[in-house]
Amino acid sequence: MFENIPKVALGLVATSRDCFPIELSRTRRDAVVEAYRAAGGEIFMAQTIIENEADVLKAEEELKAAGCNALVVFLGNFGPEGPETMLAQRFQGPSMFVAAAEEDTDVLASSRGDAYCGMLNASYSIGLKGMRVYIPEYPVGTYDEVAAMIAEFVPIAAVRIGLSNLKVFSFGPRPYDFLACNAPIKPLFDLGINIQENSELDLFAAYKAHAGDARIPSVVAEMEKELGQGNKMPGILPRLAQYELTLLDWREQNLGAAKYCVFANKCWSAFQTEFGFVPCYVNSRMAAKLIPVSCEVDIYGAVTEFIISCVTGAAPTILDINNTVPEDMYAEHIAGKYDYALNETFMGFHCGNTPACYLKKPEMKYQKIMKRSLEPDTEPDITRGTLEGDIIDGPITFFRLQSTADAKLQSYIAQGEVLPVETKSFGGIGVFAIDEMARFYRHVLVAKHYPHHGGVAFGHVGKALFAAMKLLGVQDVAFNQPKGMLYKDENPFA
Repeated sequence: MFENIPKVALGLVATSRDCFPIELSRTRRDAVVEAYRAAGGEIFMAQTIIENEADVLKAEEELKAAGCNALVVFLGNFGPEGPETMLAQRFQGPSMFVAAAEEDTDVLASSRGDAYCGMLNASYSIGLKGMRVYIPEYPVGTYDEVAAMIAEFVPIAAVRIGLSNLKVFSFGPRPYDFLACNAPIKPLFDLGINIQENSELDLFAAYKAHAGDARIPSVVAEMEKELGQGNKMPGILPRLAQYELTLLDWREQNLGAAKYCVFANKCWSAFQTEFGFVPCYVNSRMAAKLIPVSCEVDIYGAVTEFIISCVTGAAPTILDINNTVPEDMYAEHIAGKYDYALNETFMGFHCGNTPACYLKKPEMKYQKIMKRSLEPDTEPDITRGTLEGDIIDGPITFFRLQSTADAKLQSYIAQGEVLPVETKSFGGIGVFAIDEMARFYRHVLVAKHYPHHGGVAFGHVGKALFAAMKLLGVQDVAFNQPKGMLYKDENPFA
């Protein structure tokens, strides 16, 4: 099956300053690799230990032959800052730097490594060469601690590898009614992402060409099995199956030099009148395959979902940061039970694109908002195709990568949870709670001009997302700041 997120192939290279014993680096390298493998990780260990530039070339060949796409530079002792940073500079992939702590008192007499000091010089050389590498919060540790740091690097590296091999397929002009989706896309090209913008007519022609496709019945059967008792509108499934095959074939035929892809597609309202359905359910199934499809031609939304999948290895979703929680619902179901004020709660909603695995009772329905204008006086037909239900409760991370109007990348990360509160509403929807949400809403989402769409990771993955954004060079990474920590332009007298 097509895999749409990268598999990180780690390679570790130890370094040694030539006036320190190379055996110290070798022994420590072996112990770190053993600890990482004992914890279940896979990693290639280069035999070359870098003392000089000639060693850089040897290690580089080892890494290449082993198929490594992410590099761990391990300072077993002080390390030669010039050659070790040269290796990271030449390596075609993300790199991290980490250093060995001294094992015990006995080592201090004659076999002290001084990697604590060497990391300082390595960091200076990294800055001198204008490099972006991953350095853990505290990059010096014992064998087990270094192994844990390497494990934390894996999802961060996956983001960098994924984006540099990503292609975005968009269909339709970014809509006038959603100017928020019209962010400049040059910063995405700067990240190495390729973008293929297409007309809605291209998609429509491809869809029509799939009429009568022999694979449609088998896809319908998959949908029936997934929906189970929620299959409330079975008549729409053949159209949806035809559309899903259209997208999957477009990916196969147009991926080109890329390895991974996402879609950002026009989804209303001409879509319904011409295609004859709402694409939400297909979008949910594509996300479950780790091939996100954002609606409203939200290119940054699609990339945001892809980043979430790289970090979590699981399906993402994208939701509107949509509406307030009514006071009566808060009073009955939240107040006194959960430690959140009313303005720290809100509802995240989308028409029906959230994967079935994240909905409590997923059901096939129709898009109520669209029906008001497209089919006001008839039974739903062309507005069928949404997957609806309350979103499962548990920890989440709201995240988005976005460009400012002047083409600078920025992002936000806010960890919170979905509360086990019945929404009594429509669409894919849940009651979300985030600490200090009111201030975050005003001083990040509103003040920094973020759009209504936010990517949702089902779990707390803020640490990895923050580090990944910094590795990409995103300077402004906002978060929900706690009480007493004022935002830049927050009124201190409010």
